[in-house]
Formats: sequence, structure tokens, C-alpha cells
Amino acid sequence: MRTYISILVVIIFSINVIDAQNKMEEKLPYYELPDYSETYTAGTVAARMVDGLGFRYYWATEGLRDEDLAYKPSEDGRTTEETIDHIYSLTKVIVNSTLNKPNTKAEEPEMTFAEKRKKTLENIKIAADILRVSKDVSEFKIIFGTNEYPFWNQLNGPIADAIWHCGQVISFRRSSGNPYNSKASVFSGKVRD
Repeated sequence: MRTYISILVVIIFSINVIDAQNKMEEKLPYYELPDYSETYTAGTVAARMVDGLGFRYYWATEGLRDEDLAYKPSEDGRTTEETIDHIYSLTKVIVNSTLNKPNTKAEEPEMTFAEKRKKTLENIKIAADILRVSKDVSEFKIIFGTNEYPFWNQLNGPIADAIWHCGQVISFRRSSGNPYNSKASVFSGKVRD
């Protein structure tokens, strides 16, 4: 009887450990692009642009090492990690717009690179999901204090800027000896075999 109880305890413990590991290794969005919408609307097109940002960011930041994060192309330039911080701040502007929230300079807790990466991808996913079902993207203004900017500024501002900086992260990581996975196709939004 004791052996049976011991085996049962070990099995229960193992299941809990496996469950905890699975939660820690939860899948992040944008390993691949979601299927595209069947219809073209302002919302579905904007969502696809944001999804494209998510895919590029996922692969630009996948597998970065400490030396990659510390890489700086010149004395006056940003490090890769500082560039990633900037992309994170841009995704906060994007998601706040879709949530109709003003942007504030609130203090945030210190985050590890993995936590920041996850939060950035989540911001992108939330914004894209909202845009995808939107009937009128003009309702998503960018709000800074008392200033409001139309959705047009979202396209040429935070979204385009974040995509631009993803390219910088890829360039920086190549320079620090860690190229991104070339099987990640930005054209198809899939990972080739």
C-alpha cells in the first residue's frame, strides 16, 4: 500500500511540475502570421499591418543573447536593448489607441528582456485583434494629454516606426554575430521547413 501511495505522490508531483513548465513556456503570438481576413476593410488592412509588425518583432528578437542586447553600432547610437525598449513604448501607443486610452508617462516596473518581449507581442496582438473587427478605424485616436491625433498618424507614426526599428534589431544582431532565423518568411508570414 505504501508503494502505491508513493507512486501516486510522484505522479501527482510530476504532473504539477510539467504543468508549471508548460505555463512558463507558453506560446507567444506571432511565431507565424494569423490567416488573413476574407474581406478588405480599413480595420482588416490595418490589423494586417500590425500583424506584420508582430511577426517581424517576434523573429527580430527570438534568441537574442546578452551580447546582442548590449550591442551598439556606434558611441552615439542606441544599444539593441534600448531599441527594443523604444519598440515596446511604440506598441503601448498603438494598443492605447485601440483601447481609446490616453498615453501617460506612468512608471513601470523593471522587466527582464523576456518579460518585455512578451508584453510587446501581447500589445501588438491586442491592437491587431481590435482593429480586425473594427467598423471604423477613425475612432482610434492617439491621445497625448489634451492632444488627439487621427488614426492616419498611427500608420506613418508608431506602426511604421516600430517596423523600422525591427529592421535595426535584425541589423544589430547580425553585426553582433547572431543572425535571425532566415526560414521566417516575411512575405508569407510562415516559417519554412
